[in-house]
Amino acid sequence: MQVHFPFRLDGRGRVAEAGTSAHIRHLIEQVLFTAPGERVNRPDFGCGLLQVLFGPGGAEELIATQYLVQQSLQKWLGELIDLRSAELEQRGEKLLVIVRYVERGAGIAQQADFEVSAT
Repeated sequence: MQVHFPFRLDGRGRVAEAGTSAHIRHLIEQVLFTAPGERVNRPDFGCGLLQVLFGPGGAEELIATQYLVQQSLQKWLGELIDLRSAELEQRGEKLLVIVRYVERGAGIAQQADFEVSAT
């Protein structure tokens, strides 16, 4: 059983489940938005993407963060996905993250988009 993220109960009062594609998308979200040191017993999990929103900004920081995102996704989800690309675009106070990948088990090409803002 793959538990829905964030955790919730379904209409029957049971733990909500997620399909494989949704579960992988949830895992990508967790890697992106978890800061290193935030998880107990996994101090190097995550890439701390939210820190970019409050950093000095600039093209150099965005490129470095994009590299960090790619490395984190490959490290933590490399057995589940074949990462094709991870692109970051800063739009004012918003950050758009576009992750393109292929699910290893099914061979299905997917794209997951995430938009976060500093507000």
